[in-house]
Amino acid sequence: ACSLLRSPKGFPKLKNDTFLRAARGEQTEHTPVWCMRQAGRYLPEFRETRASQDFFATCRSPKLCCELTLQPLRRFPLDAAIIFSDILVVPQALGMEIVMVPGKGPTFTEPLKEVEDLLKLRQKVDVTAELGYVFQAITLTRHSLEGKVPLIGFSGAPWTLMSYMIEGGGSTTMAKAKSWLYRHPEASHRLLRLLADVIIDYLVGQVAAGAQ
Repeated sequence: ACSLLRSPKGFPKLKNDTFLRAARGEQTEHTPVWCMRQAGRYLPEFRETRASQDFFATCRSPKLCCELTLQPLRRFPLDAAIIFSDILVVPQALGMEIVMVPGKGPTFTEPLKEVEDLLKLRQKVDVTAELGYVFQAITLTRHSLEGKVPLIGFSGAPWTLMSYMIEGGGSTTMAKAKSWLYRHPEASHRLLRLLADVIIDYLVGQVAAGAQ
């Protein structure tokens, strides 16, 4: 874990810290604004950049992630950037395969169905090896922002990811995941602990890479 705490040096000086001050509960001159889906499909340049590659291949390209993160800031005076990525890179790091199906969204080729399926997951995840592309994207983007605004990192929470891994994709009811909780409480705790451990290392790594 010590290697995760060695932050890259020489980042440009931050010029607009309104978002960070608001996050600390301090007074700000205005309410800082950023958008959840900041790279969103409303941008023609986003659609053009995304058209050439598979979604998760895009997520694994630090250069493309940097470009997609910066695009909205070229159009709008937002107070923060959020790195282009996806919460499902964590299940991928655990060894699960996910494809982006047009018109349907992210789909797990083999979702978790029985407790025995947990044995197929990586029990020890080296986040630098498995998710280093996200860290590289964060460091590259932090430099490319030139201190204009802070950079937000993120992760899905354990229950959110567990739900996707069992449902096999998005769900409005999460019926399969809720059923799993009731039928397999011990296995559920085991899976949630595994996810939490990976997420902690992942978020520490994002901070070390330059997420503010």
